[in-house]
Amino acid sequence: MDKLVQGIAADGAIRVFGAITTDTVAEAIRRHQTSPTVSAALGRTMTGALMMASTLKEVDRLTVKIEGDGPVGGITAEANGDGKVRGYVKNAVAELPSKSNGKFDVSGVVGKGMFYVIREAGFDIGLRPEPYVGSVPIVSGEIAEDFAFYLAKSEQIPSAVMLGVLLNNTAPFVAASGGVMVQMLPGANEHLITMIEDTIAHAPHLTSVIGQDTHPSELVKLALGEIDFQILDEKDVTFECTCSMDRAKSMVSALGREEVASMLEEQGGAVMNCGFCNEIYTLSEADMENLLKEQK
Repeated sequence: MDKLVQGIAADGAIRVFGAITTDTVAEAIRRHQTSPTVSAALGRTMTGALMMASTLKEVDRLTVKIEGDGPVGGITAEANGDGKVRGYVKNAVAELPSKSNGKFDVSGVVGKGMFYVIREAGFDIGLRPEPYVGSVPIVSGEIAEDFAFYLAKSEQIPSAVMLGVLLNNTAPFVAASGGVMVQMLPGANEHLITMIEDTIAHAPHLTSVIGQDTHPSELVKLALGEIDFQILDEKDVTFECTCSMDRAKSMVSALGREEVASMLEEQGGAVMNCGFCNEIYTLSEADMENLLKEQK
């Protein structure tokens, strides 16, 4: 089971997050049949969104949208504070040759554009207030750096972010996926920042230490080095979509009585596809007739 941990270090001057997302990212890739480079990009975005969502209180849903001019077109990940995440891309089969060092060309497939973070609250109590939207330009397209840049510029939280996805050539394709987020809070001195920067610069690649039994606290240790830390919270992480047959029916019904009647006459039903999880919902002739009855 994938896990996410949250903790503090340096007497509360540093906030840390670590996540193992191997199975979660594998499920997203299975559903969307993404190319290798797009799989790496989507996995990094989902992992970053999960860690960022766990930092926010009184927020039901956090969405990260990366809209670049690269061949993937765009990446969206939606997460909540309970460790649930889902995501999709505009062009699942986009691909570019690997870089000269053998790494995926994630920055190339993303391109230049904007990085958005959308916070939404109030769903649990029936409210729908205007969401908060923050945005910054994409600075690298490698995604980890873009999360860090957003946090520094939009949230004024100096942060270090490490994200990684390692793929196999055979199923289940995702060999390892995870991330670390280190945030400097008021009171963090320059010496601490320098120590962490140096530790991260000399750390092995994140995915090289993620095995079947690796705990996310081990990733935190990788980023902090000799700095002591304390884990305060741990939760399971899963790919989970909020779609359902009832939601599909509601969406069709929202098209209006005339449109529903037209679909019933011309198609004898309707087919709805969820962009987030690729689940297909088929509404039968009887389903459509019931929607018409409900709209009288």
